[in-house]
Amino acid sequence: MNDPQSYPPVFRRRRQTSNGTIHVDEGGGGGGKPEEAVTTQHKSPPLEAAVPVIDLERPDVGKLREAGREWGFFRLVNHGVPEPLLEQLKTHAADFFAQPFDSKQALFSSGGDGTASYFWGTPILNSSGRTLDKSAQEINWVEAINLPLSSSQLPATCHHPSLQSFRTLVEEYGKHMGRISRTVADAMGKLASLECGDYVSEPTGIIRVYRYPQVPPQQPADGDGNNNNVVAEQETSPAPLGMQAHTDSSVVSIVLQDDQVSGLQFLKNDVWVPLEPVPNTLVVNIGDMMQAISDDEFRSVKHRVKVKKCKEDRISICYFVFPGEGQIMESSKYKPFTYREFQQQVQEDIKTLGFKVGLERFKRTIAG
Repeated sequence: MNDPQSYPPVFRRRRQTSNGTIHVDEGGGGGGKPEEAVTTQHKSPPLEAAVPVIDLERPDVGKLREAGREWGFFRLVNHGVPEPLLEQLKTHAADFFAQPFDSKQALFSSGGDGTASYFWGTPILNSSGRTLDKSAQEINWVEAINLPLSSSQLPATCHHPSLQSFRTLVEEYGKHMGRISRTVADAMGKLASLECGDYVSEPTGIIRVYRYPQVPPQQPADGDGNNNNVVAEQETSPAPLGMQAHTDSSVVSIVLQDDQVSGLQFLKNDVWVPLEPVPNTLVVNIGDMMQAISDDEFRSVKHRVKVKKCKEDRISICYFVFPGEGQIMESSKYKPFTYREFQQQVQEDIKTLGFKVGLERFKRTIAG
Protein backbone atom coordinates (compact mmCIF):
# COMPACT_ATOMS: atom_id res chain seq x y z
CA MET A 1 0.00 0.00 0.00
CA ASN A 2 1.39 3.42 -0.94
CA ASP A 3 2.05 6.18 1.53
CA PRO A 4 -0.96 8.55 1.44
CA GLN A 5 1.53 11.43 1.20
CA SER A 6 2.37 10.26 -2.33
CA TYR A 7 -1.12 11.24 -3.49
CA PRO A 8 -2.11 14.78 -4.42
CA PRO A 9 -3.95 16.15 -1.36
CA VAL A 10 -7.21 16.31 -3.32
CA PHE A 11 -7.31 12.48 -3.36
CA ARG A 12 -6.47 11.75 0.26
CA ARG A 13 -9.92 12.04 1.72
CA ARG A 14 -13.45 12.08 0.42
CA ARG A 15 -16.80 12.12 2.07
CA GLN A 16 -20.38 11.50 1.04
CA THR A 17 -23.27 13.75 1.97
CA SER A 18 -26.72 12.50 2.77
CA ASN A 19 -27.96 13.20 -0.78
CA GLY A 20 -25.34 10.86 -2.27
CA THR A 21 -23.07 13.51 -3.82
CA ILE A 22 -19.35 12.81 -3.47
CA HIS A 23 -17.26 15.71 -2.24
CA VAL A 24 -13.50 15.83 -2.04
CA ASP A 25 -11.77 17.59 0.85
CA GLU A 26 -9.17 19.52 -1.11
CA GLY A 27 -6.58 20.05 1.63
CA GLY A 28 -4.87 22.81 -0.36
CA GLY A 29 -3.60 20.63 -3.19
CA GLY A 30 -5.98 21.01 -6.08
CA GLY A 31 -9.33 22.25 -7.20
CA GLY A 32 -12.34 21.61 -9.33
CA LYS A 33 -15.97 20.75 -9.12
CA PRO A 34 -16.79 17.75 -6.90
CA GLU A 35 -17.45 14.47 -8.70
CA GLU A 36 -21.12 13.67 -9.03
CA ALA A 37 -22.46 10.23 -8.16
CA VAL A 38 -22.09 7.86 -11.11
CA THR A 39 -24.84 5.54 -12.23
CA THR A 40 -24.16 1.81 -11.99
CA GLN A 41 -22.33 0.42 -14.97
CA HIS A 42 -23.93 -2.07 -17.32
CA LYS A 43 -22.31 -5.49 -17.14
CA SER A 44 -22.16 -7.71 -20.16
CA PRO A 45 -19.56 -10.51 -20.09
CA PRO A 46 -20.60 -11.79 -23.56
CA LEU A 47 -19.67 -8.40 -25.09
CA GLU A 48 -16.28 -8.38 -23.37
CA ALA A 49 -15.58 -11.89 -24.62
CA ALA A 50 -16.36 -10.74 -28.18
CA VAL A 51 -13.83 -7.87 -28.23
CA PRO A 52 -11.74 -8.31 -31.42
CA VAL A 53 -8.17 -9.58 -31.02
CA ILE A 54 -5.76 -8.60 -33.78
CA ASP A 55 -2.43 -10.36 -34.37
CA LEU A 56 -0.03 -7.68 -35.62
CA GLU A 57 2.18 -10.29 -37.30
CA ARG A 58 -0.73 -11.79 -39.24
CA PRO A 59 -3.64 -9.34 -39.11
CA ASP A 60 -6.99 -10.81 -40.10
CA VAL A 61 -8.54 -8.33 -42.55
CA GLY A 62 -12.09 -9.27 -41.63
CA LYS A 63 -11.49 -8.88 -37.90
CA LEU A 64 -9.71 -5.57 -38.41
CA ARG A 65 -12.61 -4.23 -40.48
CA GLU A 66 -15.08 -5.38 -37.80
CA ALA A 67 -12.96 -3.79 -35.08
CA GLY A 68 -12.87 -0.45 -36.89
CA ARG A 69 -16.51 -0.34 -37.93
CA GLU A 70 -18.31 -2.00 -35.05
CA TRP A 71 -16.12 -1.52 -31.99
CA GLY A 72 -13.63 1.32 -32.40
CA PHE A 73 -11.04 -0.60 -30.38
CA PHE A 74 -9.33 -3.98 -30.20
CA ARG A 75 -6.74 -5.99 -28.32
CA LEU A 76 -3.36 -6.34 -30.02
CA VAL A 77 -1.15 -9.41 -29.66
CA ASN A 78 2.26 -10.29 -31.13
CA HIS A 79 3.01 -6.57 -31.17
CA GLY A 80 6.77 -7.01 -31.00
CA VAL A 81 7.39 -4.91 -27.87
CA PRO A 82 9.78 -6.87 -25.60
CA GLU A 83 8.03 -7.97 -22.44
CA PRO A 84 10.98 -6.93 -20.20
CA LEU A 85 10.60 -3.36 -21.53
CA LEU A 86 6.91 -3.35 -20.60
CA GLU A 87 7.68 -4.58 -17.09
CA GLN A 88 10.47 -2.06 -16.58
CA LEU A 89 8.18 0.78 -17.66
CA LYS A 90 5.51 -0.26 -15.16
CA THR A 91 8.06 -0.63 -12.36
CA HIS A 92 9.60 2.79 -13.01
CA ALA A 93 6.14 4.36 -13.24
CA ALA A 94 5.08 2.87 -9.90
CA ASP A 95 8.34 4.01 -8.28
CA PHE A 96 7.85 7.55 -9.56
CA PHE A 97 4.27 7.85 -8.34
CA ALA A 98 5.23 6.39 -4.93
CA GLN A 99 7.36 9.49 -4.22
CA PRO A 100 5.88 12.17 -1.94
CA PHE A 101 3.55 14.50 -3.79
CA ASP A 102 5.61 17.59 -2.93
CA SER A 103 8.72 15.94 -4.38
CA LYS A 104 6.99 15.10 -7.65
CA GLN A 105 5.60 18.58 -7.93
CA ALA A 106 9.04 20.09 -7.32
CA LEU A 107 10.67 17.87 -9.95
CA PHE A 108 8.36 19.25 -12.63
CA SER A 109 8.11 22.83 -11.37
CA SER A 110 9.70 24.19 -14.55
CA GLY A 111 7.61 22.06 -16.93
CA GLY A 112 4.76 23.14 -19.18
CA ASP A 113 6.83 24.59 -22.01
CA GLY A 114 6.52 21.60 -24.31
CA THR A 115 8.74 19.41 -22.13
CA ALA A 116 7.50 16.76 -19.72
CA SER A 117 4.90 17.82 -17.15
CA TYR A 118 3.18 16.42 -14.06
CA PHE A 119 -0.54 16.95 -13.46
CA TRP A 120 -3.53 15.56 -11.58
CA GLY A 121 -7.30 15.88 -11.29
CA THR A 122 -7.84 16.37 -15.03
CA PRO A 123 -6.56 14.69 -18.22
CA ILE A 124 -7.02 17.89 -20.24
CA LEU A 125 -3.82 19.64 -21.27
CA ASN A 126 -3.03 22.40 -23.72
CA SER A 127 -0.32 22.12 -26.39
CA SER A 128 2.31 23.29 -23.88
CA GLY A 129 1.53 20.45 -21.49
CA ARG A 130 -0.25 22.57 -18.89
CA THR A 131 -3.67 21.67 -17.53
CA LEU A 132 -6.43 23.48 -19.36
CA ASP A 133 -8.60 25.65 -17.17
CA LYS A 134 -12.30 25.24 -17.79
CA SER A 135 -15.43 26.32 -16.01
CA ALA A 136 -17.05 23.86 -13.61
CA GLN A 137 -14.22 21.37 -14.01
CA GLU A 138 -14.93 18.02 -12.39
CA ILE A 139 -12.19 16.15 -10.64
CA ASN A 140 -10.90 13.01 -12.34
CA TRP A 141 -9.33 10.50 -9.92
CA VAL A 142 -5.99 10.44 -11.75
CA GLU A 143 -2.45 11.81 -11.62
CA ALA A 144 -0.08 11.60 -14.56
CA ILE A 145 3.10 12.64 -16.32
CA ASN A 146 3.01 13.90 -19.89
CA LEU A 147 6.03 12.99 -22.03
CA PRO A 148 6.19 14.46 -25.57
CA LEU A 149 8.42 12.18 -27.64
CA SER A 150 9.64 15.03 -29.84
CA SER A 151 11.50 16.53 -26.88
CA SER A 152 14.27 14.46 -25.34
CA GLN A 153 14.58 16.88 -22.45
CA LEU A 154 13.04 16.76 -19.03
CA PRO A 155 12.38 20.04 -17.20
CA ALA A 156 15.49 21.65 -15.72
CA THR A 157 14.31 20.74 -12.22
CA CYS A 158 14.19 16.98 -13.04
CA HIS A 159 17.57 15.88 -11.73
CA HIS A 160 16.36 12.62 -10.20
CA PRO A 161 18.39 9.68 -11.66
CA SER A 162 15.35 7.39 -11.84
CA LEU A 163 13.55 9.89 -14.06
CA GLN A 164 16.45 10.02 -16.49
CA SER A 165 16.47 6.22 -16.83
CA PHE A 166 12.68 6.27 -17.10
CA ARG A 167 12.94 8.75 -19.96
CA THR A 168 15.34 6.38 -21.75
CA LEU A 169 12.83 3.54 -21.43
CA VAL A 170 10.03 5.81 -22.66
CA GLU A 171 12.03 6.77 -25.75
CA GLU A 172 12.62 3.10 -26.59
CA TYR A 173 8.95 2.33 -26.02
CA GLY A 174 7.98 5.32 -28.17
CA LYS A 175 9.88 3.88 -31.14
CA HIS A 176 7.82 0.70 -30.87
CA MET A 177 4.63 2.74 -30.59
CA GLY A 178 5.51 4.70 -33.75
CA ARG A 179 6.04 1.43 -35.61
CA ILE A 180 2.79 -0.08 -34.37
CA SER A 181 0.66 3.03 -34.99
CA ARG A 182 1.90 3.36 -38.56
CA THR A 183 1.37 -0.37 -39.22
CA VAL A 184 -2.18 -0.21 -37.85
CA ALA A 185 -2.99 3.01 -39.75
CA ASP A 186 -1.63 1.58 -43.00
CA ALA A 187 -3.64 -1.62 -42.59
CA MET A 188 -6.86 0.29 -41.86
CA GLY A 189 -6.15 2.66 -44.73
CA LYS A 190 -6.07 -0.25 -47.17
CA LEU A 191 -9.51 -1.31 -45.95
CA ALA A 192 -10.86 2.18 -46.67
CA SER A 193 -8.79 2.73 -49.85
CA LEU A 194 -6.98 5.58 -48.10
CA GLU A 195 -3.40 6.39 -47.18
CA CYS A 196 -4.13 6.66 -43.46
CA GLY A 197 -0.49 6.14 -42.59
CA ASP A 198 0.27 9.52 -44.15
CA TYR A 199 -1.71 11.12 -41.33
CA VAL A 200 0.47 9.57 -38.63
CA SER A 201 3.11 12.15 -37.74
CA GLU A 202 5.47 10.39 -35.36
CA PRO A 203 7.00 13.65 -34.01
CA THR A 204 3.56 14.42 -32.52
CA GLY A 205 3.65 11.25 -30.41
CA ILE A 206 2.96 11.66 -26.71
CA ILE A 207 3.20 9.14 -23.90
CA ARG A 208 1.15 9.75 -20.79
CA VAL A 209 1.70 7.62 -17.72
CA TYR A 210 -1.34 7.55 -15.45
CA ARG A 211 -1.87 6.46 -11.88
CA TYR A 212 -5.43 5.99 -10.71
CA PRO A 213 -5.13 6.07 -6.91
CA GLN A 214 -6.92 3.57 -4.74
CA VAL A 215 -10.14 4.96 -3.30
CA PRO A 216 -9.87 5.78 0.42
CA PRO A 217 -12.78 4.81 2.69
CA GLN A 218 -15.68 7.24 2.52
CA GLN A 219 -16.72 9.04 5.63
CA PRO A 220 -20.48 9.56 5.37
CA ALA A 221 -21.59 12.95 6.65
CA ASP A 222 -24.86 14.14 8.03
CA GLY A 223 -26.90 16.86 6.37
CA ASP A 224 -24.71 19.55 7.95
CA GLY A 225 -21.55 18.03 6.54
CA ASN A 226 -20.40 16.81 10.00
CA ASN A 227 -18.85 13.37 10.23
CA ASN A 228 -21.16 12.17 13.00
CA ASN A 229 -21.97 8.49 13.40
CA VAL A 230 -19.28 7.46 10.95
CA VAL A 231 -20.03 4.04 9.51
CA ALA A 232 -18.20 1.69 7.18
CA GLU A 233 -18.36 2.41 3.47
CA GLN A 234 -21.25 0.72 1.76
CA GLU A 235 -20.59 -1.34 -1.34
CA THR A 236 -23.42 0.48 -3.10
CA SER A 237 -21.80 3.91 -2.76
CA PRO A 238 -20.31 5.21 -6.01
CA ALA A 239 -16.59 5.34 -6.68
CA PRO A 240 -15.24 8.38 -8.54
CA LEU A 241 -14.35 8.26 -12.20
CA GLY A 242 -10.66 8.01 -12.96
CA MET A 243 -11.38 9.58 -16.32
CA GLN A 244 -14.69 10.84 -17.64
CA ALA A 245 -16.21 9.48 -20.85
CA HIS A 246 -14.50 10.94 -23.91
CA THR A 247 -13.14 10.21 -27.36
CA ASP A 248 -9.47 10.69 -28.25
CA SER A 249 -8.47 13.42 -30.71
CA SER A 250 -5.67 11.22 -32.07
CA VAL A 251 -5.33 9.13 -35.21
CA VAL A 252 -4.90 6.08 -32.99
CA SER A 253 -4.17 5.59 -29.30
CA ILE A 254 -2.40 2.60 -27.75
CA VAL A 255 -2.86 1.58 -24.12
CA LEU A 256 -0.66 -0.62 -21.96
CA GLN A 257 -2.94 -1.65 -19.10
CA ASP A 258 -2.11 -2.57 -15.53
CA ASP A 259 -1.77 -6.35 -15.30
CA GLN A 260 -3.76 -6.60 -12.07
CA VAL A 261 -6.26 -3.77 -11.71
CA SER A 262 -8.96 -3.17 -14.31
CA GLY A 263 -10.98 -0.03 -14.93
CA LEU A 264 -10.91 0.78 -18.67
CA GLN A 265 -14.37 0.65 -20.29
CA PHE A 266 -15.58 1.26 -23.85
CA LEU A 267 -19.09 2.20 -24.92
CA LYS A 268 -20.78 -0.17 -27.37
CA ASN A 269 -24.50 -0.19 -28.12
CA ASP A 270 -25.10 2.02 -25.05
CA VAL A 271 -23.38 -0.55 -22.83
CA TRP A 272 -20.11 0.07 -20.99
CA VAL A 273 -17.88 -2.87 -21.85
CA PRO A 274 -15.14 -3.49 -19.24
CA LEU A 275 -11.78 -4.48 -20.69
CA GLU A 276 -10.08 -6.72 -18.16
CA PRO A 277 -6.25 -6.80 -18.20
CA VAL A 278 -4.52 -9.47 -20.30
CA PRO A 279 -0.74 -9.62 -19.79
CA ASN A 280 1.53 -8.74 -22.75
CA THR A 281 -1.29 -7.32 -24.83
CA LEU A 282 -1.98 -3.75 -25.91
CA VAL A 283 -5.32 -2.02 -26.48
CA VAL A 284 -5.69 0.08 -29.63
CA ASN A 285 -8.51 2.55 -29.99
CA ILE A 286 -9.40 4.65 -32.99
CA GLY A 287 -9.26 8.42 -32.60
CA ASP A 288 -11.27 11.31 -34.03
CA MET A 289 -8.80 11.95 -36.85
CA MET A 290 -9.08 8.37 -38.12
CA GLN A 291 -12.87 8.64 -38.07
CA ALA A 292 -12.74 11.89 -40.05
CA ILE A 293 -10.34 10.76 -42.79
CA SER A 294 -12.18 7.44 -43.17
CA ASP A 295 -15.51 9.24 -43.78
CA ASP A 296 -16.92 7.69 -40.60
CA GLU A 297 -16.15 4.16 -41.80
CA PHE A 298 -14.10 3.67 -38.63
CA ARG A 299 -15.40 4.85 -35.26
CA SER A 300 -13.79 6.95 -32.59
CA VAL A 301 -15.49 5.41 -29.59
CA LYS A 302 -16.22 6.84 -26.16
CA HIS A 303 -14.31 5.30 -23.28
CA ARG A 304 -13.74 6.02 -19.60
CA VAL A 305 -11.91 4.71 -16.55
CA LYS A 306 -13.77 3.55 -13.44
CA VAL A 307 -11.76 3.51 -10.23
CA LYS A 308 -11.93 0.20 -8.43
CA LYS A 309 -12.58 0.00 -4.71
CA CYS A 310 -9.48 -2.03 -3.97
CA LYS A 311 -6.19 -1.69 -2.12
CA GLU A 312 -4.07 -1.26 -5.23
CA ASP A 313 -3.44 1.69 -7.52
CA ARG A 314 -3.89 1.26 -11.26
CA ILE A 315 -1.01 2.18 -13.59
CA SER A 316 -1.71 2.77 -17.29
CA ILE A 317 0.70 3.87 -20.04
CA CYS A 318 -0.91 5.49 -23.08
CA TYR A 319 0.48 6.55 -26.44
CA PHE A 320 -1.25 9.11 -28.66
CA VAL A 321 -0.24 10.07 -32.19
CA PHE A 322 -1.71 12.86 -34.32
CA PRO A 323 -1.42 14.37 -37.79
CA GLY A 324 0.98 17.25 -38.28
CA GLU A 325 -0.63 20.45 -36.95
CA GLY A 326 -0.98 21.98 -40.41
CA GLN A 327 -2.08 18.83 -42.21
CA ILE A 328 -5.54 19.14 -43.76
CA MET A 329 -8.15 16.49 -42.99
CA GLU A 330 -10.01 15.76 -46.23
CA SER A 331 -13.42 14.08 -45.94
CA SER A 332 -16.79 13.98 -47.64
CA LYS A 333 -18.49 14.07 -44.22
CA TYR A 334 -16.53 16.97 -42.71
CA LYS A 335 -15.40 20.39 -43.82
CA PRO A 336 -11.65 20.54 -44.47
CA PHE A 337 -9.77 21.35 -41.28
CA THR A 338 -6.26 21.10 -39.90
CA TYR A 339 -5.45 19.31 -36.69
CA ARG A 340 -4.40 22.68 -35.23
CA GLU A 341 -7.89 24.07 -35.93
CA PHE A 342 -9.48 20.98 -34.40
CA GLN A 343 -7.33 21.24 -31.29
CA GLN A 344 -8.09 24.95 -30.86
CA GLN A 345 -11.83 24.34 -31.21
CA VAL A 346 -11.77 21.52 -28.65
CA GLN A 347 -9.95 23.69 -26.13
CA GLU A 348 -12.31 26.60 -26.72
CA ASP A 349 -15.36 24.36 -26.20
CA ILE A 350 -13.92 22.96 -22.97
CA LYS A 351 -13.28 26.47 -21.67
CA THR A 352 -16.71 27.85 -22.61
CA LEU A 353 -19.01 24.80 -22.45
CA GLY A 354 -17.14 22.57 -20.02
CA PHE A 355 -16.92 19.64 -22.45
CA LYS A 356 -15.51 18.59 -25.82
CA VAL A 357 -17.82 18.76 -28.83
CA GLY A 358 -15.29 17.29 -31.26
CA LEU A 359 -16.05 16.26 -34.82
CA GLU A 360 -19.64 17.51 -34.71
CA ARG A 361 -18.22 21.03 -34.99
CA PHE A 362 -16.84 20.20 -38.44
CA LYS A 363 -19.75 18.27 -39.97
CA ARG A 364 -20.74 19.33 -43.46
CA THR A 365 -24.21 20.81 -43.61
CA ILE A 366 -26.63 19.53 -46.24
CA ALA A 367 -28.04 22.34 -48.37
CA GLY A 368 -31.76 22.57 -48.88
